[in-house]
Amino acid sequence: MLNKLIDNDKIHKIKTYINKGDKIVILSHEMPDGDAIGSSLGLYHYLMSYDKKSIKAIVPNAYPDFLKWMPGAIDIIIAEQYPDFARQLIAEADVIFCLDFNGVKRVGKLESALVASNARKVLIDHHLEPEPFSRIEISHPETSSTSELVFRMICALGDVDLIEKEAAECFYTGMMTDTGAFGYNSNNEGIYLIISELIKKGIDKDEIYRKVYQVHSSNRMRLMGYVLYEKMKIYRHQQTALFTLSREELNRFKYKCGDTEGFVNLPLSINGIFFSVFLREERNMIKVSLRSLGDFPCNEFVIKYFTGGGHKNASGGEFYGTMEQAVKTFEAGLALFNPSNYEKS
Repeated sequence: MLNKLIDNDKIHKIKTYINKGDKIVILSHEMPDGDAIGSSLGLYHYLMSYDKKSIKAIVPNAYPDFLKWMPGAIDIIIAEQYPDFARQLIAEADVIFCLDFNGVKRVGKLESALVASNARKVLIDHHLEPEPFSRIEISHPETSSTSELVFRMICALGDVDLIEKEAAECFYTGMMTDTGAFGYNSNNEGIYLIISELIKKGIDKDEIYRKVYQVHSSNRMRLMGYVLYEKMKIYRHQQTALFTLSREELNRFKYKCGDTEGFVNLPLSINGIFFSVFLREERNMIKVSLRSLGDFPCNEFVIKYFTGGGHKNASGGEFYGTMEQAVKTFEAGLALFNPSNYEKS
């Protein structure tokens, strides 16, 4: 039996919001990942069991191709493609579920629309230090994913029977991708009780794994080889690996959103490497991804040296400057935040 996480008062209010709301929006963060899409679509399928005038899932920009198989993905509104429509939906919403982000800046160009909306806002997230912008805040950084939290919320609402196979596939995908296929932040028996329930709903977890992790383009495979052979730099004394990719390099391999997903985990397979950092050049910033093993807190590293946050062993952030400046910032931090000084698991 799952332990109780969410207060009864919050569950009662959410039930009231759902019953009284006629236009519901589900909103997630920029550069949506598996948990953002999984939690959004899982909640979307659940809410579709209610008789509502409008239920829409919105993301600020495109999500990776390897998530497009997910049930309901075709119905997601990508605000970058339909900005006026997305803003209109947010402005007219009675209820907005804010999933997998802890601050309004994480929704990019939709920030002003979200702040201006008079909708009853419900934040469901597992990142540290959430901002106080919602009426109801369900924040549990100790959980595996936002998908887990949304599943727990539905159970607490007494509606687990309304979760069908489509929603279950989405929740499992979110939990799986936000734990690196249960390789980190997943040593909790509650996760596996949930997985057991999702399997009862008819999901094929092995097929989901294949679709997410084993179906890729030839360009992605060539890019991976290039990264490992040409771009990976090892800092032996700090037990750390770094690799970078510029826009020119990404374009050379016909980069599509999601093509570098999971690359940051690769160096952790090297004996003696406990910290891995990936710097990828975007249009207006450097995207920072960090992974670690053992006790090294990569979330503290990214908070101190970049703009970001996350979990102890899996974090992300941003850097506004050149790639050269980003590398210098990383190396300066590494000299002080030496991973070799931390306990290894």
